[in-house]
Amino acid sequence: MSKAMRQMSARAERAGVARGEAVRDPVSDEACGPPREHQGTGSAKTKAGPGGLLEAALTRENLQAAWKRVKANKGAAGVDGLDIEQTARMLQTSWPQIRQELLAGRYRPEPVRRVMIPKPDGSQRELGIPTVLDRLIQQALLQVLQPLIDPTFSEHSHGFRPGRRATDAVKAARAYVQSGKRVVVDVDLAKFFDRVNHDILMERLKRRIEDAGVIRLIRSYLNAGIMDGGVVIERHQGTPQGGPLSPLLANVLLDDVDKALEARGYSFARYADDCNVYVGSKKAGERVMAWLRKLYGELRLEINEVKSAVCSALGRKFLGYALWVAKGREVKCAVAEKALCNFKARIRQLTRRSGGRSIAQVVDRLRPYLLGWKAYFGMAQTPGVWRKLDEWLRHRLRAIQLKHWKRPGPIYRELKVLGAAESVARQVAVNSRRWWRNSNRLLKTVLTIAYFDRLGLPRFS
Repeated sequence: MSKAMRQMSARAERAGVARGEAVRDPVSDEACGPPREHQGTGSAKTKAGPGGLLEAALTRENLQAAWKRVKANKGAAGVDGLDIEQTARMLQTSWPQIRQELLAGRYRPEPVRRVMIPKPDGSQRELGIPTVLDRLIQQALLQVLQPLIDPTFSEHSHGFRPGRRATDAVKAARAYVQSGKRVVVDVDLAKFFDRVNHDILMERLKRRIEDAGVIRLIRSYLNAGIMDGGVVIERHQGTPQGGPLSPLLANVLLDDVDKALEARGYSFARYADDCNVYVGSKKAGERVMAWLRKLYGELRLEINEVKSAVCSALGRKFLGYALWVAKGREVKCAVAEKALCNFKARIRQLTRRSGGRSIAQVVDRLRPYLLGWKAYFGMAQTPGVWRKLDEWLRHRLRAIQLKHWKRPGPIYRELKVLGAAESVARQVAVNSRRWWRNSNRLLKTVLTIAYFDRLGLPRFS
């Protein structure tokens, strides 16, 4: 049973900075460094250099690169209440002592701060936010460990790896289905990051690195606990999402299953805890699913039976995409229906309350999300869907513009300024309260596609 104890941050007290509530911004992922290609997958153990891996992680050059990475991600403060700038000032005087503690094995990480992030389906995802100092140390470790460990992973693993993307996994899935393997064994692990067994993970990690100092430090991060409401809960399993090391450790644990699938010659693609195996028949898929239950069980992990299935690969969602067959029996990609629903929900959220912002400011707020979404789903081969999204988005923005003008008088005057014909301006103004319906008729002749292009609204089609 988990034990709970109240704890103050000693490091925050030493720094002389008042404790306060941390900014509750989602933390950016710091696990992936600059894109880098790897040649092959070796299996040799990591050899520590003359000074060891921990010493290599704590070199001035490596720490400077790690700090640049942490600072660029603009993460929130941890349990000590210190943001990036406050941590920088603290380290000016405290780093020599902290470094000595790290090398001597006496350093004890702070607990992570629990943050609940809403998911599109209404549930919540738990993040554990380390302090800025601990993110710095983890990032420094990651920069030393990842180039050594990553080449040992399976080529079928695509998540949280330099030079690899989710779309690479989707491309692999499409190739498997195109080759005739139309049945997918879709496996989703139940609360994976919360159920990682520490002993099993560390045993797998020791196979790859031999530096006792690094092993001890990573173990201390796993055992640091999580703070919620001023109470620190000791945890004996799980690796909190939010720390730079967590994705690498997840791949270390799951690589056993990847290698087992490779040994039997299966076609599969894995991204984090989502693994899709492609076979030729449902009977073969059922056998693979039963075998995977056994493999994951040996790692003390459970398959989410609700989200997992053996079914047709066509139309099954994978990383936001769905596959379909076009003319000529060519397998193509489309945006999954759930991803489209999530997209519209996010747009509604971003435009629900304008807060006095002009339509140009609303577009400026939308642009980063739209560009990111478009870049990710750029593989989708469904031009009709793109056109409908464009039309829906402009329809919503026209309705928002009418709400901004509110009354018939301002609507009439603003439309005339924009060059609307007298009859058009009058008719739109008369139906001023019918926002949605009114914005999809005559208003389209004034707030045209070119109008939104001038505002900088990205197009999908």
